[in-house]
Amino acid sequence: MAIFDPLADKALRRETPTREELRSVLAASDDDTLDAVAAAFRVRLRYFGRHVKLNYLVNLKSGLCPEDCFYCSQRLGSDADIVKYTWLRPDETRAAVDSGIEGGAARVCLVASGRGPTDRDVARLGGTIEQIKADHPSVEVCACLGLLSEGQAERLRAAGVDAYNHNLNTSSERYGEICTTHDFTDRVDTVERAKHAGLSPCSGLIAGMGESDDDLIDALFSLRELAPDSVPVNFLIPFEGTPLAGHWDLTPQRCLRILCAARFVFPDAEVRLAGGREVHLRAMQPLALHVVNSIFLGDYLTSEGQPGAQDLQMIHDAGFVAGSADDASEATIDYRDLVKSRQRGAGTDQPPNA
Repeated sequence: MAIFDPLADKALRRETPTREELRSVLAASDDDTLDAVAAAFRVRLRYFGRHVKLNYLVNLKSGLCPEDCFYCSQRLGSDADIVKYTWLRPDETRAAVDSGIEGGAARVCLVASGRGPTDRDVARLGGTIEQIKADHPSVEVCACLGLLSEGQAERLRAAGVDAYNHNLNTSSERYGEICTTHDFTDRVDTVERAKHAGLSPCSGLIAGMGESDDDLIDALFSLRELAPDSVPVNFLIPFEGTPLAGHWDLTPQRCLRILCAARFVFPDAEVRLAGGREVHLRAMQPLALHVVNSIFLGDYLTSEGQPGAQDLQMIHDAGFVAGSADDASEATIDYRDLVKSRQRGAGTDQPPNA
């Protein structure tokens, strides 16, 4: 029996793993990491088959944020070289949404920088959401606008928003080390407001910020208390010009173990491979699909992602299906383009590929 099979058995019974069991996953050697992936795949296969949900991010308002989250390129005082702009016009938002849906996205995530929306912001966005839902009734709309005030979640729900994202990011004990302008309880309160309003809760974490294994476990347990329907797992993108620039603490194997831990804690929830996958998993991205059942398609908020067509090809080549059984997206890369005659190296005047 593989060493992590008992943990998979617990997850299949929807039993919460112990702290020691999660430590064994996170502290596993690189040699044992594939055993953890195989065990997590049993759980993923039971609840989600081979389908991969596609999500698409639209950055409604970029940069210029008054909060000081140390990991964020949009933070107060950031010198990161990012695009900055105020609210997109409704037609610009709809055009961006249309692009994601054409690429195969089943959910569009509308994100705006800032501490939280004003009531005017919510009203402005409401009409745009109503039009998106009218144009694409089967597509889910997730909003991510920061900390919510009383009544705002209800108004977003009335406009047609299906889900609300607000990540916990790290453990409650460590939160003050990555942000000083709001605290952990503020984030928990916003997720609870969204749930109370009938919005599907989406909340996850960021790994690679110098946290310990116990910090990750604490974050996963705190998330489990909130019972989110979807759990995005981000890996720090260490932008120059932010306090966490230079933090390259993750390896592809470490990322896989973190994803496995998330799957064991959330056996039947949507575990989403989110920001930083291309940066840290690199060539091992396809292996992560055996653990997660959801990814972001294309670009992120302030960083470029893998081309959407390449995402679809990766999913297909790994033996998975992009989308649901009723609405699967096909890879569009022509295999014939991969066959190229050698025109460099020996016998040519071009340098070799070495």
